[in-house]
Amino acid sequence: MSLRIVVTAKQVIDPETPASAFRIDPQTLQVLPPTSVPPVVNGFDEQAIEAALQIKDADPDNHVTVLSMGNSFAMDVMKKPLAMGADELVLLQDDVFANTIDSFVTAQVLATAIRKLDGFDLIICGRQASDWDNAQVPLGVAEILGLSCVALGKKVEVTGGKAVVERITPDGFEVVEA
Repeated sequence: MSLRIVVTAKQVIDPETPASAFRIDPQTLQVLPPTSVPPVVNGFDEQAIEAALQIKDADPDNHVTVLSMGNSFAMDVMKKPLAMGADELVLLQDDVFANTIDSFVTAQVLATAIRKLDGFDLIICGRQASDWDNAQVPLGVAEILGLSCVALGKKVEVTGGKAVVERITPDGFEVVEA
């Protein structure tokens, strides 16, 4: 049985960028990202993509779709999941997504897009984004879609129609099925 896996991914400012590269806009008092440093795919999201690709390796009929939203994309950056082996990349791009929405609205937009895809069996999200570090969007997407959510997974396998996840805990890890 082939699986349709959706992975959410976010384009972020490279977390290795030195603080001295940032400027403050005197009109809006917002941080201006450095123009000389290209963005990257969020590191936790790259790990989520890799987890999905490992599941795909177990059955080449499995299909991995990477979903991202933003106000502008660096296409060289956002094509990385395809170079890693993802089958499809869906980009939701609109100027309204530029720093004016919060985690809840982000989760709503992503959940709406996931509903419009050609079905899914599993959604994998990174732990958090390196820009805001809120870690709220994956939980919001699960809640909006009425799905189980296993947070802080370090390993995921799909067997017998169930996702088996090793989940990080303060004392080590636990194994959870969903």
